[in-house]
Amino acid sequence: MMVLIFSSVDIWGDDEDGITEDNCSRDCHIVLAENIPEEFSLRMDGRHSLPLAVGFHSLLDQAKTSVQVVSSVWNLNSWEHLSASQGQLLFQRLQSLRPRGVKLKIVSSWTNSTELKALEAHGAEVRSVNMTALTRGGLHSSFWVVDRKHIYIGSADMDWRSLSKRKELGVVVYNCSCLALDLHRVFSFYWQLHDRDYIPSIWSKRITALYGKHQALELQLNATPAAAYVSTSPDLFCPKDRTRDVDAISQVIQSAKTFIFISVMDYLPLVRRSFRRTSVTRYWSTIDEVIREAVVLRGVKVHLLISFWRKTHPLTFNFVTSLKSLCMQLHNCSLEVKFFSHKEQKDDFQLGLNHNKYMVTDNAVYIGNNDWVGSDFDRDAGVGLVMKIKDSHQNRRVTVLEQIKAAFVRDWKSHHAKNLQKSKDQQGKRGSLQGSKGFWDLTEENDWNQSL
Repeated sequence: MMVLIFSSVDIWGDDEDGITEDNCSRDCHIVLAENIPEEFSLRMDGRHSLPLAVGFHSLLDQAKTSVQVVSSVWNLNSWEHLSASQGQLLFQRLQSLRPRGVKLKIVSSWTNSTELKALEAHGAEVRSVNMTALTRGGLHSSFWVVDRKHIYIGSADMDWRSLSKRKELGVVVYNCSCLALDLHRVFSFYWQLHDRDYIPSIWSKRITALYGKHQALELQLNATPAAAYVSTSPDLFCPKDRTRDVDAISQVIQSAKTFIFISVMDYLPLVRRSFRRTSVTRYWSTIDEVIREAVVLRGVKVHLLISFWRKTHPLTFNFVTSLKSLCMQLHNCSLEVKFFSHKEQKDDFQLGLNHNKYMVTDNAVYIGNNDWVGSDFDRDAGVGLVMKIKDSHQNRRVTVLEQIKAAFVRDWKSHHAKNLQKSKDQQGKRGSLQGSKGFWDLTEENDWNQSL
């Protein structure tokens, strides 16, 4: 019995470099990393972010022993698009790790990717997670762990579009082995799901969370006192002490005192489940309710920026209308919604897409992999990073919280962020989406309240 228990999960690489929970570093350097397509012409007003491609290359420059990457999409080495050069260069760097003595380990979804096969031919170890068998969902996780000292987490996939034509946001954290050690445990969790069609009921304690919402990691981020932890989804992917993504988001929203700025590709508080060829859709209130409580009961200002694209669900507009109506005839109530829209190219509807998945408040930041869709959190694998900045007003340094806030305000005030209005064209027209209450258009100037 004891042999069966302790062999249920074989943890890889626990003594690989001697980093433990007792001797890891909490003095960390964090950098905001973004990809902003050239055609957007967005500026940070003096608060510069690192180009995402530069962030990835800097991690590879730092690597001495290991690089661990989780991404469901692998489409870096495209030769069909002129804009794919950054992806090609990153792919070449990944291929060159083995001659340097650096182990490359990759977790992806079930795929016959030619790129993954090419990386395996150059010494990479690749494992797949069959999310369809495990949760009937998908792998949305996107993060790096380098030498168990440096990490990346954000919205970008290993896709050339994420380095050139898609708007992405994440963070690169250097010399932060305490946080990296915990994210490495998430990687180990995925690593052990290879060739499994079930979640083991007994796991080694070495993949349990080191930190969570009740006991966050106390650390320094750019010499500023902070607290941080990693969250995951879905529930089945949360071993002992690991905070669920939805609980992390709820905690950040509930701790906000003055403002909450949210930027996501999709917002839809619904869960759709299929059982024996029947589909059931239900309202998923977890996030929607805490937003409503923050606005109405605590007077917190909320700005919600959602991407407007061809796959935007029509019911999104109904839920947005419901949220907006909260502040009708209420004093000290502020909830605004805009849709980030960019001209899409005919050959690829994801070019120019605002792919961000983050939230920033007056005291905390949440950066995740899942969109704020009930079904995503219910069955799709994702990872989130919560960072709470302490005494930010007493520190003269520009914190990562202030950088991310500035990035949101920049996008919110740009001409790409547009209000929603009811379309007068009942037949619909290009640029409109049809919901249960008719057709909707985007406008830059019309008042949102008056247009409903």
